[in-house]
Amino acid sequence: MNFELSTEQQSLRRLVRDVVEKEVKPLARHTDETGEFPWGPLRTMAGLGLLGLNVPEQYDGAGADHVSAAILVEEIGRGCGSTGLIVAAHLGLACGPLNKFGAEEQKLLYLNPLARGEVIGCLGLTEPGAGSDLAGGVRTLAEKRGDAWVINGSKMWLTNGAEAKTAILLCRTDKAGGSRSLSQIIVPTDAPGITFGKPEKKMGLNGSHTYAVSLENVTVPLENVLGREGYGLHQTLEALDGGRIAIGALSVGLAQAAYEASLAYAKERTTFGKPIAEHQAIQTKIADMATTIEAARWLVYRAAWLRDQGQPFTLLAAQAKLFATEIAEKVCYDAIQIHGGYGYSREYPVERIYRDNRLMAIGEGTSEIQRMVIARLVLA
Repeated sequence: MNFELSTEQQSLRRLVRDVVEKEVKPLARHTDETGEFPWGPLRTMAGLGLLGLNVPEQYDGAGADHVSAAILVEEIGRGCGSTGLIVAAHLGLACGPLNKFGAEEQKLLYLNPLARGEVIGCLGLTEPGAGSDLAGGVRTLAEKRGDAWVINGSKMWLTNGAEAKTAILLCRTDKAGGSRSLSQIIVPTDAPGITFGKPEKKMGLNGSHTYAVSLENVTVPLENVLGREGYGLHQTLEALDGGRIAIGALSVGLAQAAYEASLAYAKERTTFGKPIAEHQAIQTKIADMATTIEAARWLVYRAAWLRDQGQPFTLLAAQAKLFATEIAEKVCYDAIQIHGGYGYSREYPVERIYRDNRLMAIGEGTSEIQRMVIARLVLA
């Protein structure tokens, strides 16, 4: 890989940063405290083609590469973690599987409006008894009745759930079990029988709404199977590989925001007659922040680049997510330490950034799962 961003990628970063500085970052505190879904910034991004950034142009996307998508999520996360997660889930977990596995008719019907940003999408995997163990834990059942699937069950932790118009649900389509017993099914969220709960009350990311949903005799056409029937687990794991790159990018953006806030504060705050930036203890933290953020950023980009080249990227995606999310945890922790008592106050952004980042080591596979994935691949 040429470790230099292309002219187009650099231009994209400038464009997104401008939008974030003007519309996303000024709303971040309001979004967190009120829990309002940030429709305004999302509509601006849709108008710029950012909500279909790496969707092919023939489906109304911008046709950009996955490195560009990582840059997009990173820059949005630098301004607001909630908005960054909304976009990451929409692009990676809804548009991604539709683009990769969808039939032409499915793409025209569902992917095009998603890419234009007219609607947003979501992916439903987790259930009360199914987290990391999707193969054995998924109980939501889709049964063939005539020319339709009838779906019964429940999902939880749907990012963008009730705001989305199109959901991709992982369902059990073969009661016998086994690796070929699951399928992904496209379900409009306004279909009769779908009931969303209230947005979950969470530690952070309050503007990114997460839902439990119940499905009672939800009926969709048989042709709404995404990809091949019985290959839902394989397709889901591939989507999660891409999602891990996005979560890594989001953590890099959050860490960058905490780092920049710490730099500014360290130069302004004085103790013992001089700015705290001149104290060696603070300089050590700043040095570690700068170094680990840069390392995480390029690990994320490297994983995205491998994906663009059509090369195996599962290992790098897991490594990038693990490293980026865990160094961001340390960066955000140190940012609060640098701010001292003010860092614990909601008057300063580092408190919110710390809370927003905490999910990143859990969602898209916990750090423990990432270590299992990495170990199995390197030992093999």
